[in-house]
Amino acid sequence: MNKYNLLLLAKRLPVITLFLLLLFLPQKVKAQFANGADIGWLSQMQNSGYVFKDNSGIQKNCMEILKEKGINALRFRVWVNPTGGYCSKKDVAHMAYIADSMGFNILIDFHLSDTWADPGHQTKPAAWTNDSFAQLQTDVYNHVYSVLDTLKSIGVTPKWVQIGNEVGNGMLWPDGKAPANMSNFAKLITSSYNAVKAVDSTIQVIVHLEDGHKDSMFRQIFDGLKTYGAKWDIIGMSVYPYWANLSWQVDDSLALITMKDMIARYNTKVMVCEAGYLYNQPVQANQYLLDLIAKTKSVNGLGVFYWEPESYNWQGYQLGAWDPLTKEPTAALDAFLGINVTSVKKEKSTSTNFDFNIFPNSFNPNTNIEYTLPKSSNTSIVIYDVLGKEVTSLVDTYKHAGSYSISWSAQNVPSGVYLCMIKSGNFLETKKIILLK
Repeated sequence: MNKYNLLLLAKRLPVITLFLLLLFLPQKVKAQFANGADIGWLSQMQNSGYVFKDNSGIQKNCMEILKEKGINALRFRVWVNPTGGYCSKKDVAHMAYIADSMGFNILIDFHLSDTWADPGHQTKPAAWTNDSFAQLQTDVYNHVYSVLDTLKSIGVTPKWVQIGNEVGNGMLWPDGKAPANMSNFAKLITSSYNAVKAVDSTIQVIVHLEDGHKDSMFRQIFDGLKTYGAKWDIIGMSVYPYWANLSWQVDDSLALITMKDMIARYNTKVMVCEAGYLYNQPVQANQYLLDLIAKTKSVNGLGVFYWEPESYNWQGYQLGAWDPLTKEPTAALDAFLGINVTSVKKEKSTSTNFDFNIFPNSFNPNTNIEYTLPKSSNTSIVIYDVLGKEVTSLVDTYKHAGSYSISWSAQNVPSGVYLCMIKSGNFLETKKIILLK
């Protein structure tokens, strides 16, 4: 409806009628930039006893805290048949349902493996190992379709789907290794793309590469995919100054060059699917994220996802955005609120209290021991049986003040009640633990 016709209507219709008409005319809505977080570890962390607090020290649901930090999109990885059940179709469906009900947009990251897939590991799922390449294409299609169809059946339609994870060297080796088998790689991407669109044509498909600072690598891969007829909707990249061994200023600037080149060369939207910085450098992390978000927005990029910000004292990962002492988010995440942080209070990164937790308890056969030392000291952690006989020594060394986490694997230990004793300086505490097999 043009302005001339609206003027004619204005002369003929009562004011209230005209107001209602204007109210229901189609409006142009600007696409929402994805302030994203990958939280694929969250369900496992929660089941292991981890808790999360907001910056007021109040314990809350982790997703709720992320929302308060401006996060509006969540990414979940899915493996084919993972050991332990985490990152499986069932686990991802459960987490995605919760996230969707809270109003988050969803990105599903298909690793197309039973475990981690990245530039150094693109291992076929065990069930597909001996399949022909033709069957492998069918396997991929069926897996992608099945996961997305399951999500849709519970009312969850992802906004984006990522085919493969950091696939600068291809996927499903050796069949889809790139650039050696670029034709096969393109066929696997195509098979996955078709499965996504068969479930819902509105879902946007991402092909995600590592090392956003390497424009030449992006050109090589996407030129090859284009040559062999592969389709995608979005080019995704990882931008990690730590892994690139570059300053964040240089890494962000090189990533921007890659973004601009991908947009011009392939007429494709771009997204930063993974980003991260050292958790114990929150001010620098904040500056890095603010800059990366600004650069991504400057080329109409679709979003920036922080990889596993909620991780603290978890599997040795150091690039999260949660303080292991306070169990609160660091200043890094304030970047998603547009807040420029120049300093942080010292008390947020230190503690005057010992902390000693064991979970799960009861367990079989692995349990985690988490402890915080406010002072540097000689530290020991020893497991005893109920008669006081030493079963194993887990720690016996000088430890600096800070938070630590170790695991005890009791594979060759019989069921029963055991005692775990920690001693550090003048601090001594013993906790009872129960091994059930």
